Amino acid sequence: MRPLQSVGPRLAIAATTIVLGTPGLATAAEDTGAKDATYYISLGDSLATGYQPDVDKDTDLAYTDELYAQLKQRTPGLKHIRLGCTGDTTESLIKGGKCDYPHAKSQLDAALQAMAQHHGKVAYVTLSVGANDILQGCVSPAGTLDGTCLNSTSQNMAKNIAQIAGTLRKAGTNNTQFVGSTYYNPFLSTWLLGASGQQAAKESAPLVGAANTGITQVYKSTGFKVADVAGAFSSDDFTTQVNVPGAGEVPANVAKICQLTWACTKKDPHPNATGHKLIAGAFAAQLADNDVPGASPSPTPTPDDSATPEPGTSTGSGGGTGSDTGANQPSTNGDLAKTGASSSTPVLAGAGLAVVVAGSAAVYFARRRRTTTES
Repeated sequence: MRPLQSVGPRLAIAATTIVLGTPGLATAAEDTGAKDATYYISLGDSLATGYQPDVDKDTDLAYTDELYAQLKQRTPGLKHIRLGCTGDTTESLIKGGKCDYPHAKSQLDAALQAMAQHHGKVAYVTLSVGANDILQGCVSPAGTLDGTCLNSTSQNMAKNIAQIAGTLRKAGTNNTQFVGSTYYNPFLSTWLLGASGQQAAKESAPLVGAANTGITQVYKSTGFKVADVAGAFSSDDFTTQVNVPGAGEVPANVAKICQLTWACTKKDPHPNATGHKLIAGAFAAQLADNDVPGASPSPTPTPDDSATPEPGTSTGSGGGTGSDTGANQPSTNGDLAKTGASSSTPVLAGAGLAVVVAGSAAVYFARRRRTTTES
């Protein structure tokens, strides 16, 4: 393996937060406080963009937006560079092809450009990616999750995450905190389909759990902290029974999937607004107040997940602005930054079995962002 390459020429990135509908299409406003600003850079797939199936678009309800609001309370000058791309896999995050970034070939390049431009002032970097690798490659049209495919895919996914995280970590400084995440188990919603669905839900748990173990090991090997999103969703708790209106007594992990995502209502497991708040809390728990430029000693706020919506409750667009992303994203100019390979060892995940899931499973996170322009 080749060692990580250094970041390429520094690029002119507007020192302000910018609202975009699609990465790369922006109107920047001059920020007179840029000299003292610090930055939060968020990367990832549709979780990072707040995609909501009820409105069929990205929103400002993403966990990245919720986390930014929390972080800004203790770091008032914080700016959010929002780079997530709906549909990105670990490969496309490195190589590009899903979303457009001006003068950058990929989401990773755009992040490296921002980190170079604001070197020493990037306080936080968050990353959530990998679900599309599995869901686009290992879920058949009939709706089966192939464990053998998952095992093979997980090796490549682990190698890519190691490259992404390692490259970002090298581009940061001692003042930069990096956090990646595990994933909750979207296949738990099959529990509601009857006996066969309940068996499928049980069999999906070790597969998703093994993938999360691999992700966690890779992140930690590159110096990232890990937000335990799977734990926040009680993904392995089949023991505790919870009464869910319309479904009766179900395991706690199934209840959380129904209450925090759209999996039980629209057969689409993207988190709803409450789910995104819980995910933000998992990230916030990993971000200590100390060693952050300009941070105050106030405690990290965490969302209240005690109140969860009933299945069918529309929480996807409530509280949003109605725009595709009401959050801040960067505008980049100049040459491309370069990325290199990582020497981290891939981690195996998954067992050789197939899990029968809902027929619509293949569309879970595989949504490509529409091309729109917003000022």
